[in-house]
Amino acid sequence: MDWEKLLCSERLGDRNYQPHAHRSIFVQDHDRIVFSAPFRRLANKTQVQPLYEHDHVHHRLIHSIEVSSVGRSLAMRIGNWLEETRRIDDGESNSLANIVQAACVAHDIGNPPFGHSGEAAMGDWFAEKFDDAKGMMADIEQPDRSEFISFEGNAQGFRIVTRLEMYRNEGGMRLSKATLGAFTKYPVTSAVRESIVSAGSAPYVGLKKFGIFRSEVDLFKEVASSLGLPEETTNLDESWWRRHPLVFIVEAADDICYNIVDLEDAFTTGELPFEAVRDVLHSAANKPNRDVSSLSQAEHIALLRALSIGAAVESCVEAFKTNYDAIMAGKFSNSLTDAGPMGPAFTQMKALSRDQVFTARRKTELEVSGRRVIGNVMSGVLPVFEALAKAKWDQTKLPDHNLQLVRALDLDLRNVANSQQALHALADFTSGMTDRYAVRIARMLTGI
Repeated sequence: MDWEKLLCSERLGDRNYQPHAHRSIFVQDHDRIVFSAPFRRLANKTQVQPLYEHDHVHHRLIHSIEVSSVGRSLAMRIGNWLEETRRIDDGESNSLANIVQAACVAHDIGNPPFGHSGEAAMGDWFAEKFDDAKGMMADIEQPDRSEFISFEGNAQGFRIVTRLEMYRNEGGMRLSKATLGAFTKYPVTSAVRESIVSAGSAPYVGLKKFGIFRSEVDLFKEVASSLGLPEETTNLDESWWRRHPLVFIVEAADDICYNIVDLEDAFTTGELPFEAVRDVLHSAANKPNRDVSSLSQAEHIALLRALSIGAAVESCVEAFKTNYDAIMAGKFSNSLTDAGPMGPAFTQMKALSRDQVFTARRKTELEVSGRRVIGNVMSGVLPVFEALAKAKWDQTKLPDHNLQLVRALDLDLRNVANSQQALHALADFTSGMTDRYAVRIARMLTGI
């Protein structure tokens, strides 16, 4: 891959865009995302702790801002190294930092309420409906069902920024192709990924999940072509792509923040004792020898969190340098966090979270409740789309009670002209909800 193409500043959907000398397009990308409604809604979406009343526990918006800060630092360090080794032109380290910062603030923009359990709840609801396929559900071809059954916030995020937000169906936010490339962790559709997995092919990190709905694959093809991302084909002549190198930096920033900061949150909520968090972060921070006698426990953990993030950035920079050739060839199939010197520390942090945080009773209870909330919302809204199908997709012919629900929910029925589009519109509505709004709407729809 070639950096001149990888840093492509063309806007998706706006071929006539002219760059401004005083303001980089990549900075504009960041600002468009930050001022968007989907980004704003992240303030009331779960990071790890659903519906938590504690003001100092992270939600998705704060997490995204922190990830963008770490990502910017990582990209600037790596960009400086690329400049020093003459791999990119002088000054382009700023472009790298701005691209990564923009991609980082957008990285969770497609996540539904209640975090990853919300993704699973939506997927399970679709799976149940497809098991007894009737009406619209029966219209969806088998290969296309997987993108609903395995609902993926990454693919929903790409749909939001390239189709739904701002210039609807005309490039969406019209972000630069470089930012869109850095955003897309999984450059493959669900159906193509499933055919690769079923064939028993060797795993590639970009195929761990899917990140593009079939409805947006042509948009990604345009992005990938401009960026020069290596295109691969399956035995059925289906395409998928190798990752943009900056994806690894965006992913590393996310990994650093959620692994380290989630432990700080777990201490704050009392789900992990001070000693357990202190010990693992002290090790991650390279065992600093500092006088902490005057610090409270919270201040001590905050110090170790900051030092651990700094150490993690150093580790990921080294991993990028060491694996540079494989990354640029599209052959690197690991994470920078695992591939760097701090890999064992991240393994320890993940194990602690997995065993004691993600299985905590309060979190589990609220995830069960959230699953019921999402199911009630989707079941309550589905009749509107079923009625629309019976009306041959003519909104003016919807029954009065369905129109009343459309008004009450501000349900967006634009461009819904077939069953596939209807299910995506249902997923757009559900995944766009905040945690508390989902609870309120579920109560309204069920009358409970």
